[in-house]
Amino acid sequence: MFKLNDNYLKLPGSYLFSTIGKKVNAYAAANPDRKIIRLGIGDVTQPLAPAIIQALHGAVDEMGKAETFRGYAPDLGYDFLRNAIAENDYKSRGCDVSADEIFISDGAKCDSGNIQEIFSLDNKIAVCDPVYPVYVDSNVMAGRTGTYDSASETWSDVIYMPCTAENGFAPKLPSQTPDLIYLCFPNNPTGATITKAQLQEWVDYANKVGAVIIYDAAYEAYISEEDVPHSIYECEGARGCAIELRSFSKNAGFTGVRLGFTVVPKDLKCGEVALHSLWARRHGTKYNGAPYIVQRAGEAVYSEAGKAQLKDQIAYYMNNARYILNGLREAGYTVSGGVNAPYIWLKTPDGMTSWEFFDYLLERVNVVGTPGSGFGPNGEGYFRLTAFGSYENTVEAVDRIKGM
Repeated sequence: MFKLNDNYLKLPGSYLFSTIGKKVNAYAAANPDRKIIRLGIGDVTQPLAPAIIQALHGAVDEMGKAETFRGYAPDLGYDFLRNAIAENDYKSRGCDVSADEIFISDGAKCDSGNIQEIFSLDNKIAVCDPVYPVYVDSNVMAGRTGTYDSASETWSDVIYMPCTAENGFAPKLPSQTPDLIYLCFPNNPTGATITKAQLQEWVDYANKVGAVIIYDAAYEAYISEEDVPHSIYECEGARGCAIELRSFSKNAGFTGVRLGFTVVPKDLKCGEVALHSLWARRHGTKYNGAPYIVQRAGEAVYSEAGKAQLKDQIAYYMNNARYILNGLREAGYTVSGGVNAPYIWLKTPDGMTSWEFFDYLLERVNVVGTPGSGFGPNGEGYFRLTAFGSYENTVEAVDRIKGM
């Protein structure tokens, strides 16, 4: 008889955002007259920029003609997109990343879950706490995390790096030595950032102990402060210890279009084996490439028109972030984030648990956010709101909360 991968059975509950969706749908069904404002899931709401729409239409027209039709995409990505990424995201910032070190995918979520496949199950992972759930859950599925303690909500073989108000929601170097270190800055869920000097400490540490940093830079386009790095490759020595994940979802509104990429430098090796070749083999074996029309849309992100239009779109969302941040402060909440990231991290009032506050907001003012405990033990007592709603809904949601 067949057997299951029983690591899946170790996962507690359902995926965080699935649970939120079920609770909200149940409330909506029972209260059809209520206007629910959703500031929970980090999904964009503004339409695709005109330059991107134009590129999509042009690529679709190409697919309708025999002489310009495209079949399977190159499994690592089309050169036109990889070259645009290398030039605009890396070389323009002084980063030594070449086009053939960039692997095009359908998003950073998939890559952040799949990247662990090229590493041994003996590797010990270190994660920020709170943390984006996929980093931990994908390692649970692989069988790398040990046993789950429901009382502490932690895994025995995971190194948790607390991110608290006391340390500015930025982790300290771990006391235990990890093999794989997951970092996300600007951070999801807390919206926190670290300086280039702080990131350099992590790079130096990883090189010293022989660890690999898996660096999620999905929100780099929202950085507004000068000393916050956009890429880990701005740090000396990062090519020998770091893999970077990027997404088009939040900077260009591709949550429904799906496009991302991962950078694996050829300098990154385990002994004599280059991780670049392993990821290339995994990518080529299990993935048939992002669609041509989507990659042409990605190329348009780097056009002059695309850059200008997306700059305005990001400013729109960050204006929402400022409204949430300032409005909640005025209402007496303890809040952070919202400056270099589209997330606002707030302390729940009156000793409420994060799920109690979720229910309280949903039932009292029909506003949806994300309970901090869903991101890990140190997320308990906190709550995440996103700036990705419309401005009108954002204002209404904040005003409802202020009026409670």
